[in-house]
Amino acid sequence: MRGITAYSLYVLALSLAVQQSAVVAQELEIEETFAEDEPAAPQAAIAHPVFEPYAEKVSPGAFFEQFTDGWRERWKASNAKKETPAGGDEEFSYIGRWSVEEPKVYRGLSGDKGLVVKDKAAHHAISAKFAEPIDNTDNTLVVQYEVKLQNGLDCGGAYLKLLTDEANLHEEEFSDKTSYQIMFGPDRCGSTNKVHFIVRRKSPITGEYEEKHLIGAPHMITDKLTNLYTLIVKPDQTYEIRINGDIKKYGSLIDSQDFDPAFEPPTTIPDPDDVKPEDWVDLETIPDPDQAVKPEDWDEDAPLLIPDPDAVKPDDWDESIEEYIPDPEAEKPDDWDDEEDGEWIAPVVPNPECEDHGCGPWEAPLVDNPEYKGKWVQPKIPNPEYKGPWAPRDIPNPDYYEDKTPSNLEPIGAIGFELWTMSNEILFDNIYVGHSIEEAEKIGNATYSEKVIYEIKEEESSRPKVAEPDAPKSMWELFKADPINYSLYQSELFFTFFKRDPVFAVKQYPETAAALGAVFVTILALVFGSILSLVGASKKASAPATPAPTPAAAKPAEEVEGSSSSAAGETEAKKRSAKN
Repeated sequence: MRGITAYSLYVLALSLAVQQSAVVAQELEIEETFAEDEPAAPQAAIAHPVFEPYAEKVSPGAFFEQFTDGWRERWKASNAKKETPAGGDEEFSYIGRWSVEEPKVYRGLSGDKGLVVKDKAAHHAISAKFAEPIDNTDNTLVVQYEVKLQNGLDCGGAYLKLLTDEANLHEEEFSDKTSYQIMFGPDRCGSTNKVHFIVRRKSPITGEYEEKHLIGAPHMITDKLTNLYTLIVKPDQTYEIRINGDIKKYGSLIDSQDFDPAFEPPTTIPDPDDVKPEDWVDLETIPDPDQAVKPEDWDEDAPLLIPDPDAVKPDDWDESIEEYIPDPEAEKPDDWDDEEDGEWIAPVVPNPECEDHGCGPWEAPLVDNPEYKGKWVQPKIPNPEYKGPWAPRDIPNPDYYEDKTPSNLEPIGAIGFELWTMSNEILFDNIYVGHSIEEAEKIGNATYSEKVIYEIKEEESSRPKVAEPDAPKSMWELFKADPINYSLYQSELFFTFFKRDPVFAVKQYPETAAALGAVFVTILALVFGSILSLVGASKKASAPATPAPTPAAAKPAEEVEGSSSSAAGETEAKKRSAKN
């Protein structure tokens, strides 16, 4: 029986091998045909369209910068100096370098350049004056520009300033002291991550400027693609902040909840000259004068907890056995030095003999002490002279003024970047300052929207490719790895389904069915061959015995010749006998 099983497995394995060899050969033939017809080509690089400057002219009075030829005539890097403390020698404050160049990370349009911050951990300042001041009175103001953080932004700003048009703007170097009307753009450092919107407003009463900061400013985007930041201030005193065309923040300039401080000062303020009266009592409670002495029965030394007087030691508690014992499996480390580390002591572990009952000295559990009172403190009672918390009275704010049109800014004479940053390679491009939302959207669609498509393609192509999962092994590969076990496994699956649905089993495992069919036919052939051999042998055994042939029969010619000679000899003998 073992011989038949082994032979069956051999036939099954051989059948599968033949079938899979044919399949593999066919696949190889197909692959070779494709390889000959069309060899694989390397992946082509991303094609970048050539940059073309924005063709349309912007509306009169608007400012638009793409950093094309002649940008040096429009932009001036600052060489402003500041005095060191205590009147020391002057030193350069803005030493950061600027450059106009194409991006190095995720390029968009070929030949498209922008203004780039070149140095880390340095102060940078650069500005461009407008051909004529921009007056925003009763008009919409739109500020839009692109920011590309090629090395990210760890700590620093990427915002711009709209500089106030005044005499010293044209006489002094641009610095942090230069007056501005709006500061707008991304800033990040530590927990700070926001898009600033600050309006610098001058009080008509005091003549001093105050910065109005947007509350709840949106977060900036920190990826390395180009991002488009847009600020819109409308004459109806509303504002919008858009990032890549999406509105991220909007509200009202005159809403006191949107800016800190609000554009309008409070109508009243605490009187700075008001002083709290000397007889003002603001103590809400006082010690009870009728309970100034500690009661005689007050025991401050009584403990908070005492042993439970009702507790009884359990009957199975064994005080003669230690609750913890040295760990019998612990070994002193090889690198333990008794002279340096001291005598080694094995760590203790719970005593296994105490798993079912308590061990060691028994002590009653602690319970609250009913006699405990703690440290005595004189009780307090409401103060009959209490008048409440004192606060200075409010008076009309002498610096109050109405600001119903905070969108009406002072004339703007220039734009500037005054930054300190720990990250370099920050790129600015396509700066627009004007009055038309439609014009800004049109510029954004023609510039930002065109380039960012190819930047995204560059980013996607640079991502590490995720390894594809290995293709499932073919039947031929599985068979080659382990022919016997694979054949047994396939046969077991086939018979499992065959018991439930023979037709399904044959359709699902046609190779196994064919191989088992071949095995079955082979076994039948072997069985019938063995039967036929046994039948033939039994027939020969039951037939009558045939006598052995005689010498004459075996050699008839010799017999005839020999018999003639014998007969002649016998006649001669008879004749001699008769004569005698």
